[in-house]
Amino acid sequence: MQDFDAVIVGAGAAGLFCAGIAGQRGRRVLLIDHSAKVAEKIRISGGGRANFTNRDLDPRAPQKHFVGENPNFCRSALSRYTPADFIALMDRHGIAWHEKHKGQLFCDRSADDLIQMLLRECDAGGVTRWQPCAVSTVRQGGDGAYELDTDRGPVRAPRLVVATGGLPIPQIGASDFGLRLAAQFGLRMVEPRPALVPLTFDGAAWAPYADLAGLALPVRIDTGDKKTRMAFDEDLLFTHRGLSGPAVLQISSYWRAGTPLRIDLAPTVALADELADAKRRSHKRLANELAAWVPARLADAWTAQDADWQRPVMETGDKALARLAERLQRWEITPTGTEGWRKAEVMRGGVDTRDLNQQTLESRQSGLYFIGEVVDVTGWLGGYNFQWAWASAHACAQAL
Repeated sequence: MQDFDAVIVGAGAAGLFCAGIAGQRGRRVLLIDHSAKVAEKIRISGGGRANFTNRDLDPRAPQKHFVGENPNFCRSALSRYTPADFIALMDRHGIAWHEKHKGQLFCDRSADDLIQMLLRECDAGGVTRWQPCAVSTVRQGGDGAYELDTDRGPVRAPRLVVATGGLPIPQIGASDFGLRLAAQFGLRMVEPRPALVPLTFDGAAWAPYADLAGLALPVRIDTGDKKTRMAFDEDLLFTHRGLSGPAVLQISSYWRAGTPLRIDLAPTVALADELADAKRRSHKRLANELAAWVPARLADAWTAQDADWQRPVMETGDKALARLAERLQRWEITPTGTEGWRKAEVMRGGVDTRDLNQQTLESRQSGLYFIGEVVDVTGWLGGYNFQWAWASAHACAQAL
């Protein structure tokens, strides 16, 4: 049996980063992953350029960009390892990056630059990497050390770090290993569900909008729940089965099954006033006039739903115009579900933070740590989940 100071299971963002730091701090680290390819989720993220952090994250209140049963749990780690810290690491490795919008930072060339940086950090720490290598069983020996049976033989370490990610995108190797291991050692779980995921709608209810697939426009979207209301100003994308785009991915982390969403399809104008003004001066069809404020395809699809809207704007009744404006700016629609794990970017839920130390990420099972996506900490779209991976990995590595 081979002995190490720490075994880390999962060679994604959090696992690689944790291994590199711990190795460089003098720990003998073994990093194991069941996949033949390293960090595939990093490789496909951000359109292949990895949205690796978000500089708008407020180190004084980082929890406002995260959801979970206890969003404040992530504050300690995120405050101690900030986007500026990771940017400094990128700069030291000479990796060029750029900001798109809303603080989102991407590699200039390729996500592979980021992966290679993490591998170099592991090499600098003398990290032993076994990949592909599956772990079949985990047990705790009489001395408290963790013993793992793997494809490459048994190993033992007093510290075991679980960085196996979540359930999204099973086609690139997502696994429930971390969740099963937490359950094995009696840790509590917040039920996992897809997050940052497109939403779907009943076929009949969606029929009027199915032909809008591919249409994108800026909107304001909110949960419509006064007690827990959350809203985003982002782009919306119509699909054949429902809605996607940044607006919907963001709100999906807050949406509760069976509840409606409210969408303002023309958030920058007072549409009722604009239509009333158009009635006094325009001879155009209502759909043509409406196309001044929303895409023409959307204007056509909307006005086709009511005979009162299928005439020149000058001949349309005041109540009909007001009803149209209300419908476009307070569109309430209830999703029937999501596109599931196959299309989700992250997992909401996971290991309950009540069973984890926010300073070290160690669980109440001594010597067992959980970092990254497997924990019930879910960030907004735009680099926040990667920053949680870096921050939680850093906190754990310091503790190791």
